[in-house]
Amino acid sequence: MKRFWSKAEVVNHPGGRGIALDGRAVRTPARAELIVETHALAEAIAAEWNAQGETLAPASMPLTGIANAAIDLASPDPAAFAEPIAAYAGSDLFCYRDDRDPALQAEQAAAWNPVLDWAEARHGVEFALTQGVIPIDQPAATIATLRDALLAHGPFRLAALTPLVTIGGSLVAGLALAEGAFTADTLWDAVSLDELYQERRWGADSEAQQARARREVDWHNAARFLSLL
Repeated sequence: MKRFWSKAEVVNHPGGRGIALDGRAVRTPARAELIVETHALAEAIAAEWNAQGETLAPASMPLTGIANAAIDLASPDPAAFAEPIAAYAGSDLFCYRDDRDPALQAEQAAAWNPVLDWAEARHGVEFALTQGVIPIDQPAATIATLRDALLAHGPFRLAALTPLVTIGGSLVAGLALAEGAFTADTLWDAVSLDELYQERRWGADSEAQQARARREVDWHNAARFLSLL
């Protein structure tokens, strides 16, 4: 799509803030009006539209994409939308520790235990930890409580949490970020720990580094979206 507007700006709307392109409302792929909850988020989305060149590049508009997902996909049925990431309560990355390397085990404990401790204190849950990759069952009460904590967030937060949880493999990390318990940088380092450790030990692979860099950009874009709500 070629650029057809000269200026994007925030406009007031009964349901929040909208974005207008030369006075015409921005709409989602499903043709709903793009209305967000805060002025700060609307300003950031408008900035994405203003930064476009002659041709629209959706990949350079991550906040717009998350807002579209919130409106078109999460809002109609938040519980159904959240179900795939709620499932991470039963297989959280932070519960699976290395079974061979004591140095890696120590780094995992240092980075991951504080986040699990926060979740236990904040939500009154307990986690089962294991060494290796063979699946273990988490307590049913833990799974139910974390699912409820996730569903307490509205569609816009759920839309941002989806990439965070899937990128990191940790629902606990996503909830911790959404609730401001840890910074995005700290949690990114935690969910990337295994990969970075192996890289330090065995050397870097350029393709793996590039893939991780893309995931890191997506991680921080989703974290920024949350921060603007």
